[in-house]
Amino acid sequence: MSLETDVMTRLKEAMKTKDEGALRALRAIKAEIIKAKTEPGANGAIDEAAEMKLLQRLFKQRMESIETFEQNNRQDLADKEKEELRIIEKFLPARMSESELKEALTRIIAETGAASPADMGKVMGAATKQLAGKADGKAISAIVKTLLA
Repeated sequence: MSLETDVMTRLKEAMKTKDEGALRALRAIKAEIIKAKTEPGANGAIDEAAEMKLLQRLFKQRMESIETFEQNNRQDLADKEKEELRIIEKFLPARMSESELKEALTRIIAETGAASPADMGKVMGAATKQLAGKADGKAISAIVKTLLA
């Protein structure tokens, strides 16, 4: 089932149950899908990789908003963002634990032959491709720095 079909099904369910948080999140996903499909060169369709990038972008936006709202003591807005974040997470692959991430990055470092912090770009390029949607870029970067140090 495509992401668009899944979102539409869940959107109908959220409308029936009057789940405001789910409605906001699902409408945001739907809007991004429509935007991606109507971009020049998209030919009215998007592939799975584009869907994953779209979801990751929405996830990252919500995380940054939560951080900003909490810094500015706006817990009410942060709670709304967290509610939307939980819905978006359901469409993404399961997040890796820190130990799983460390293990995967150790393997990637060995594959790329990286030996010093100067090789971080090479490792980050391979890691972001292999771990797309499974780990946050900041977490990947922090662990790579410690492993290469």
